[in-house]
Amino acid sequence: MSERRRTPRPTKRWLRPAPGPPRGEPPAAAADGAPPEVDERSVVDAAVYRDGRRVGTPGSLAATYRRLRAETGAMAWIGLYRPSEGELLSLAEEFDLHKLAIEDALEAHQRPKLERYGETLFVVLRAARYLDAPEEVDFGELHVFVGPDFVITVRHGAAPDLSAVRARMESTPELLALGPEAVLYAILDAVVDGYAPVVAGVQNDIDEIETEVFRGDPEVSRRIYELSREMVEFQRATRPLVGMLHGLMAGFDKYGTDEELQRYLRDVADHVTHTSERVDGFRSALTDILAVNATLVTQQQNAEMRALAEAGFEQNEEVKKISAWAAILFAPTLVGTIYGMNFTHMPELHWVLGYPFAILLMAVVCVSLYLIFKRRDWL
Repeated sequence: MSERRRTPRPTKRWLRPAPGPPRGEPPAAAADGAPPEVDERSVVDAAVYRDGRRVGTPGSLAATYRRLRAETGAMAWIGLYRPSEGELLSLAEEFDLHKLAIEDALEAHQRPKLERYGETLFVVLRAARYLDAPEEVDFGELHVFVGPDFVITVRHGAAPDLSAVRARMESTPELLALGPEAVLYAILDAVVDGYAPVVAGVQNDIDEIETEVFRGDPEVSRRIYELSREMVEFQRATRPLVGMLHGLMAGFDKYGTDEELQRYLRDVADHVTHTSERVDGFRSALTDILAVNATLVTQQQNAEMRALAEAGFEQNEEVKKISAWAAILFAPTLVGTIYGMNFTHMPELHWVLGYPFAILLMAVVCVSLYLIFKRRDWL
């Protein structure tokens, strides 16, 4: 297989720490001479650029490799969406990508990070977008390989929209001409800009939650918990990005980064720092709202218990009154029942003063019971 005919870029770059070993050749042909089979359905776009302008749109990875080798001072930009293992192994063989970075790109679910493997920079980003209908945050994962003359993006989610990034870069060839590091800047800028609608959506959610908390909505606790979990994920996406960008800025002098790119990256770093601070504020606000909601729920429960206690007390007072009057009315009934028995031999039955005595006895018992219950506040 023929050797590469690539000429190293003469521009200054912050991505190149030191000259590394020559990269590997494209995947070797099969035993029968046919190229290895690679499922390329995940290739979103593959293009070759020179001096900031697209000079080729190959139809396959192998064609992209050949076109890149044929163009002096060119750059390949390959965009993939959830690629297969065969595609990544083909790219690793062609561009000498480290096996650990390939494993990360295959498995996904990585934390945001920035690592250098020889001449290649491997960047993991967590993009986010706000979904209006369900009012939730959707996170995507993006892996970027940046080398001396290539950029490979591997998406594991709907966000970010890299077609818009490519269109923007192609519309500004003077920026694209700065090389792979300019593409990396554009990707970082798109990811960070994508955080702005999320921040606005979350702020609106928090305002709604505050209203629901003071309105006593019973479902608000669940919403606070779900949004808090999303903010944890959002924080994991933004906080490491601050350190990554500051690490890139720290290498400006060492790797001779273009001054225009320095200004762009500083702007991105300012935006992501602001976003990270907003996310921290959201988490703190949600914690406070959850505490306020717990306090309000406790107060509501106490009020309900107090109302139940008062109702029980009032009920007890009514029961006492009913019981007192029942006892008072029972006394004459008892006396009348005793003297109403039809026995022949019964004391006082034929007594002349028997009737007045019975009435007097009833009155005395009733008055006595009334005074007793009145003294005990039963009446």
